[in-house]
This record gives sequence, C-alpha cells and structure tokens, in this order.
Amino acid sequence: MSYDKAAVQTILDQALADGRTSLSAPEAKLVADAYGIPTPGEGLATTAEGAAGLAAEIGFPVVLKISSPDILHKTDAGGVVVGVDSPAAAQAAYEKIIANAKAYKADAEISGVQVQKMLVTGGDVQEVIIGAMTDPTFGKIVAFGLGGVLVEVLKDVTFRLAPLTGAEARAMIDGINAREMLEGIRGAKPVDKDALGELVQRLSDLVTDFPQFAEVDLNPVLAGPDGATAVDFRIIVDTEAGKPVERYSQEEILTAMMRIMKPRAVAVIGASNEDGKIGNSVMKNLVNGGYAGDIYPINPKGGEVLGLKAFPSILDVPGDVDVAVFAVPAKFVGGALEQCGEKGVAGAILIPSGFAETGEQELQDEIVAIARKHNVRILGPNIYGYYYLPEKLCATFCTPYDVQGSVALSSQSGGIGMAILGFSRSSRMGVSAIVGVGNKADIDEDDLLTFFENDDNTNLIAMHLEDLKDGRAFAETASRVSKKKPVIVLKAGRTAMGAKAASSHTGALAGNDKVYDDILRQSGVVRAPGLNEMLQYARGIPLLPTPKGENVVIITGAGGSGVLLSDACVDNGLQLMTIPPDLDAAFKKFIPPFGAAGNPIDITGGEPPSTYRNTVALGLEDERIHALILGYWHTIVTPPMVFAKLVAEVVEEYRAKGIDKPVVASLSGDVEVEEAAQYLFEHGVVAYPYTTETPVQVLGAKYRWARNAGPLGT
Repeated sequence: MSYDKAAVQTILDQALADGRTSLSAPEAKLVADAYGIPTPGEGLATTAEGAAGLAAEIGFPVVLKISSPDILHKTDAGGVVVGVDSPAAAQAAYEKIIANAKAYKADAEISGVQVQKMLVTGGDVQEVIIGAMTDPTFGKIVAFGLGGVLVEVLKDVTFRLAPLTGAEARAMIDGINAREMLEGIRGAKPVDKDALGELVQRLSDLVTDFPQFAEVDLNPVLAGPDGATAVDFRIIVDTEAGKPVERYSQEEILTAMMRIMKPRAVAVIGASNEDGKIGNSVMKNLVNGGYAGDIYPINPKGGEVLGLKAFPSILDVPGDVDVAVFAVPAKFVGGALEQCGEKGVAGAILIPSGFAETGEQELQDEIVAIARKHNVRILGPNIYGYYYLPEKLCATFCTPYDVQGSVALSSQSGGIGMAILGFSRSSRMGVSAIVGVGNKADIDEDDLLTFFENDDNTNLIAMHLEDLKDGRAFAETASRVSKKKPVIVLKAGRTAMGAKAASSHTGALAGNDKVYDDILRQSGVVRAPGLNEMLQYARGIPLLPTPKGENVVIITGAGGSGVLLSDACVDNGLQLMTIPPDLDAAFKKFIPPFGAAGNPIDITGGEPPSTYRNTVALGLEDERIHALILGYWHTIVTPPMVFAKLVAEVVEEYRAKGIDKPVVASLSGDVEVEEAAQYLFEHGVVAYPYTTETPVQVLGAKYRWARNAGPLGT
C-alpha cells in the first residue's frame, strides 16, 4: 500500500511543536487522506454563515461537530447535531454547538465546527469501531468491534499486535462474536469485509509508521456492501508512545542463557554447613543431585562446605564461573553482584526476597544497574531457583527432582513452582526444566523461550505468569517458537482491574485480559484457564500426534458419557464428524442392534473387549477420521486393565503402519480405572479417570495449537 508519509510527518511535527496532545479534526482528515482511509466529504466552519455555506456545498443532510483539541468526547459536550437539512438549520446548529461547548468547558480551545456529509445508516449498513492504542505491555495494538452503542454495551472487540498482515486484519473481523451481523441478517446484504480488512490494515500501518500517535479512534465506521467509511477520526499524540524499547538481541540472549542453563561452574554465595539455611539447601541439591560441573561455595569464613573448599569471595575462585546462586540477605546482594561482574559471571540467580515485592524498588533498580554495567543477567529476585535436568542441575533450596523428560515449566510464583514440582512427581511427568522468575528484574519469559526454542531436550514449554514485562518481545518470540514447539501459558489475574478509564472508546475497551487473550492467540500460544489445565496440557499434549483434520469421533460404552463428551467437544472448539452412510454401516457391523451409530458411537456397556477393539481399529483405519475420543464404562465383561491394554495394543499396531492419530480416553468406574488410565498414559494415550472434561480439554488444546501455529493454521 502506498502512503503520503511526508504529509503526515508535517502534521505531526506541527502538533508536537505546539505542545498539543491531539490533532484537530481537519488535521485528522488530512492524515486519513494520506493513508487512504475513506471519510465523508467535510469542511471546517468558523462562523454560522460559513457552516450554512459549507453544508450547501457538501449537500444535505449533514452532521455538525465541535472541533476542539480539548473536547474529545463530542457527544458528551453537546457538540454534535445530526440530520441538518437546510442552511438555516446549519446556522442554528453551529450556534448551539458553540454555546454547548463553552458551557461544557469554558476554557476549551475551539477551532470551529466540522461540517460533514451525513451518511445513511441502517438497512445494509453496520456501525463498527476500528482503533489503535499504545498498550503498556504490548505496545501498538489494533482493535476491531461493533460500533455505536453496541461497542459500549457488548464490548465485542478483537485485538491484535500492529503491524498486521492482510490475513490477520481479516481474521479480526471474523473474530468478533457478532460476526453474523456483518454477513447479512434478516434480508440485509453482507458488508464488504475486504474493504473493512483493508481499513484495519491501513490504520495498523499508520500507527506503526508514526508511533507518536498514541491512540487513533475511528468510531463509528459505517460498513456496507460497497465499502467502509470512517465517520469520526480522533488522534491522540504522545511523544513517549514513540520511544523504542531497549532489548537484548536474540544472539545476546541465547549466549547468556546457554551459560546459565548449562554452566560449567556454579558458585553459591552464602553457602553454609548449617541445616535449615538456604545456602545449605542449595549446596546439598547441587552436590547430591549429581551436577558434574565445578561447585564453589562462597563464605566469608572460608573453610569447607559439604566437603568442598569454600572461598571468602567469588574473586578468590581460581577458575571461571558461569552462574552465581545468591543465598544472602537482600542488603548484601549489591556488593556481591559487583564482584560477580568483575569475575565475568553470566547469570546471577537471586533467591533472596526484600526487593520490589516488599516496596524496595530502589534496591532492585540498584542491583539491575550493577548487573547491566557488568553484562550479568539476573534471574529473580525473590525466587526458588531453577532446575535443568539434562545437566542434573538443581540450583534451588526446594526439594530435588530427577525425573527427566521434555517439558520445560516456569512460574512467577514460588508456590506455583512447588505445585508444578509436586504434580510432575505425582503424575510421573518428566521435565527438562523448572524455572522461577519471581520479580523478573531482568530475565523474563521471552529469554526462557529463546533458550528452550534451541534446546533439543525440550519439546513443550508451559509458563505461569502474572504479567509480562515486555509483552511485544514475548509475543514476537512466542510466534516464532510456537511454530516449532507448543507454548502453554497460564495468565493469572484475568479478572482483575478490567478496562481502565481512557480518553477514547478504543482505550476504554482494551481491558487487560482481553488484550492478553487475543494477542497470545495471535502468537500461537495455547492459553490454559487454570493451573490444573496448564499442568494437564503440559503432560498430555506431547503424547498426542498433530491432527491432520478437524473430524473428531466419540466411541463410548455409556450413553451418559457420550453426552458429556459431546458437550465437552463443543466447549473446547472440537468438531464432531458427521458420519457418512458407508462409515455408519461399517460401525454397525461391530455394535449390537440396540447400540447407536452416528456420533457419538454408543457400543453399550455390556460388550466384550472385541467390540472396543474393532470399533477403535475402524476409527484409526478410516482416513476421514482425524481424532478419537473413547468413553469407557467399567464392567466385568471388559475390566479396566483389559480395556487399557487392548486400546494400547491397537494404537501401537496402527502406529507401526504409519497411522498415528490423537486418541484420548475417559474412564468411568471403580478405583481400578486409575491404574488403567496411568497405563494408557504410559503407552501414549491421554486418559483420565472420573472425568469427561479433562481428556477433551487436552485434545482441544492440541487442536488450538495446531490451528494457531501448526499445520491446521489458516
């Protein structure tokens, strides 16, 4: 798309030179013209007579609006008159608007009154809002939703990071809940979605090219079968919104993280022989955990700690040190960190609390400045430490863990970190890493993602977070990583705060959680609604092969389970396959006459193992079926372990033939179903006892990843 950037720069420069925080209506009109954003015919009147003349020139009916940098919400100020249909009415409207504006804000600077062609609404025309704002977490984001009163009542809005591709812009339009209104209802013609998508993209390009435009609000935009026109165009200016964020390069991040996660030598500052001390627990975990690198206890008294020579200072250590784990009070961290910088340490693992989380922001800022001066990366402070199992590295004061696998987990909270540890142990889920990030004074989630992206020992990343320090950096990194490995996020605080007071409709609609939700999805991230779901996704998703299509089939031995499984499919965005006649007939060969084909396929509860085997085999064999959900009902005819072993055998048989589809199972019955579910998990089938929701949630999460970042993506 071609734009007149020079014209916009001239307007912006003048606004900044004047010290203004917004553009006037005529300036906004010129910006719209420069970026090909359609607006109605209009002009600025400075007298009542001028308003009458402009109205006649533009053609009745017209709308008159106050033009003032001090009055952004024109309607609230009585600054809008619609349906003006004569010169006399235009004069009267002008005088009324000026009087209302002065009454609303006596010291307001008034440029005049904007006279604008009144566009036809209703019928085939729909009001929408298109806007952009500078989000404190993600930077420039674009919003699209229903306009007029509906936008304030329903808040049916989608958000994306700018800049947008054409496909992303179109996805925003199709992403609102009320998209059917744009497709034509009750005889109305569908709006021109291509024109709307182009308008969204042009606005995205505008705020990308001119980041000093802190907020841009097109509300309403009138969309019809023949195009879309922005009736009102409001632009807020802020020089701070255009300042670039300082970031480490990907190469710098990876270099530091490789030394931190795979250190050749670790020093423990505050190492101790005294049981109950953090410095003692860290030392025990490093020594007893089997870490093969050099371990250097640092203690002012020297001597030995756990049989290893202790050094009064890290500067006294004879060899290089990659990582220093701090187990000293907050007030001693700064001095020791200076020494780490002199030593050339790559990472400082700050376990101590007593920083920003307790109101000591200055102390935290001080240690960050020291670290930046010496190019030391900080993990923490206020953390439990971290585990990296391929190196047998247990740099934490918490319980050790040694079940290695391919799942990397992180948490902003120590309590959540321990829940992760306990779940992993209880469920026998192997992990590659567990990392606490705490206050995130420096290292945060996008640094971890960069490492795990390049870590052959990690196939899935799951993260608990309460906020993102640099949401755009995270989103950009996650977009890249999620195409290779699933990224699961549990974002805490989703109901807190809500939409804050803002100076425009777009800003007011940008409720924190909705922005997170849309942008995480845009980045290919799978969002977990709760801690248990995040952990179950982490455990189950790696076992499921990527589906090749959307057709899901339920095979169940209990009608009640089939109903609940069907509900769960709807809740998790899964598409139950419409069974074609030939496949229906094929299933009926294996189920009793009083069973039910269709979908769910109810084989009934009294059937022998062969019925389960045959129907599951048919579901795997038919290439039109892309995923199977099994509902098992405990009977003596087919006991739980018999069911588990036959399902595992059939799945493995077809995998050997090159047919590998996602299979999940819900087991209802007595306590024996617990062992059966665990057996299935160990043989690559995601299975849970006593729940119909959880296996479908895991399958749904796999599908969301495949759609957002994988082969099913559009």
